[in-house]
Amino acid sequence: MRVLIIEDEHKIARALKKALEQETYAVDVAFDGDEGYAMATTEPYDIAIIDRMLPGSYDGLGIVKAMRHAKIHTPVLFLSALGSVAERTAGLDAGADDYLVKPFALEELISRVRALLRRPTEQQPDILQAGDLKLDTVTYSVERAGKNVQLTSKEFALLEYMLRNPGRPLSKEVIISHVWDYDADILPNTVEVYIKYLRNKIDSPFKKPLIHTVRGFGYKLEA
Repeated sequence: MRVLIIEDEHKIARALKKALEQETYAVDVAFDGDEGYAMATTEPYDIAIIDRMLPGSYDGLGIVKAMRHAKIHTPVLFLSALGSVAERTAGLDAGADDYLVKPFALEELISRVRALLRRPTEQQPDILQAGDLKLDTVTYSVERAGKNVQLTSKEFALLEYMLRNPGRPLSKEVIISHVWDYDADILPNTVEVYIKYLRNKIDSPFKKPLIHTVRGFGYKLEA
């Protein structure tokens, strides 16, 4: 899953990026409102974490209003030192989905990110499943047919994204945009390599393959 952080305090932004990457997310960071606006309105993200007060032409409210006006429904979590009821209400009314007041605990932020990522998929549970394959987004465990499967963080992120889009053909470009961050030097054949890694771990040892090649397009995961 791909996350956008728009935060002008570099120390906070770096801490958030590190914490979220440890949770297997791909993370992009913008340090001002103008760069954040450009990224939020042109790149595909699964969730955006946006500071209310930002330098540049756009503050947090302006970015979210622009996203919603452009019919971009990416879940947004506002971060702000402005914690009054009026400020929180203004943020939510602008189109944000959640609001977290600084200072905050990283554990709470990560929990809220997980909750927001479940919303667009009709409250998808913490355990994603396809046939006898199960992935737990909280414990980061994977098993198939009752047997534990050990994955790297990037393999886990790729499998999670495919499980959140069951039966949907996914092109290599779409996979890259949701599993790797903007600055990653990724080529389409990198996706092929990681699909092969996944197949070796969750398909080859078992009788029924779950990852299917969609000829001329990409891949899909389907039981």
